[in-house]
Amino acid sequence: MDLALTEEQRAVQRTAREFAERRLAPHARARDQASTFPLDELLELANLGLLGVAVPEELGGAGAGVVAYSLAMMELARGDASVAVAVSVTNMVGELIARLGDEGQRQRHVPRLTSGAAVCGAFALSEPQAGSDPAGLTTKAERSGAGWRLTGTKQWITSGDRAGVIVVWAMTDPGAGHKGITAFLVEGGARGLTVGRLEDKMGLRGSSTAQLTFDGVEVGEDAVLGGVGGGFRLAMMALDGGRIGIASQAIGVARGALEAAIRYAGERVQFGVPIIKHQAIGNMLADAATWLDASTLMTLRAAALKESGQPFGDAAAMAKLFATEKAGLICDIALQVHGGYGYTTDFPVERACRDVRVTRIYEGTSEIQRIVIARSLLARSAAGRDGR
Repeated sequence: MDLALTEEQRAVQRTAREFAERRLAPHARARDQASTFPLDELLELANLGLLGVAVPEELGGAGAGVVAYSLAMMELARGDASVAVAVSVTNMVGELIARLGDEGQRQRHVPRLTSGAAVCGAFALSEPQAGSDPAGLTTKAERSGAGWRLTGTKQWITSGDRAGVIVVWAMTDPGAGHKGITAFLVEGGARGLTVGRLEDKMGLRGSSTAQLTFDGVEVGEDAVLGGVGGGFRLAMMALDGGRIGIASQAIGVARGALEAAIRYAGERVQFGVPIIKHQAIGNMLADAATWLDASTLMTLRAAALKESGQPFGDAAAMAKLFATEKAGLICDIALQVHGGYGYTTDFPVERACRDVRVTRIYEGTSEIQRIVIARSLLARSAAGRDGR
């Protein structure tokens, strides 16, 4: 297996790293404290081609592939995870429409996402009572003239108050279970769409998380994405790919925290030597570096599988599970190495501990990832028995 990056992938990685170091990291603390949405930064990222890394060039994207996207997310999250999550969802929505939309939808929506004209995209699946179980959603879409009328409430929608393009999942045939779910493309500011409260979150405070209410929002037949009744399959496909982005995010946050801990441990002197020379500290950092390397390899493997058109769902679930849980441990180690200083907002590891925590929840909780992996193991075992 060739682990070397292509020149194009290195170029995307370098571009993201330079932007994160120049524009994101220096202002991450201020964005966090003031809960400032990164509008200017997103427009600059659009100009750099980072709002559509894997989107085809003819639709305004970079066409650089999923591995390049994963690398970019790692670098941006290392600078500021709040910005990275908005970039991640926008890439996710743009790629989804580019892949499964009809030509009209592709031409209408994708260039607006990649150029920053839509500011960002939003993924409106979760509801107050439907998170890990999307088949339990209650938002409904009813036929109305030449189109559909959407009614319901969505919860935990990243950039929901800012997004120009929103993918909304609604029940079109309640008696059909998950086969009765359809995805719709709704433009931000549509009549009947109301932005509710913005969540006051523990971390990712520079990213907005909104409640959206659809009170009879009218859309045309051309707003249906992936066919009537095809929404559940589309959501599962999107979430599989989204898990690569979240794993990459977690890795970026953890990498930034580990680098800060290593620098601090090399400078902080106790008992006459830098604390990194004390075995207890060195062992913790060694474990953290090993977990980070393993997480990166797992995530890039999942990205490479997706990019090459091979089945990648299991690899993505494993990468997200391992990367996000180990990232939490790495950030905790980084704070511990800093001692009391790490518990203050003067040092970035405090923010890293808050920002990384949600990666074990969104795009499928760790518990859901284990269910996905276990079901796959069972299916493979049954297939093996049938093949004997």
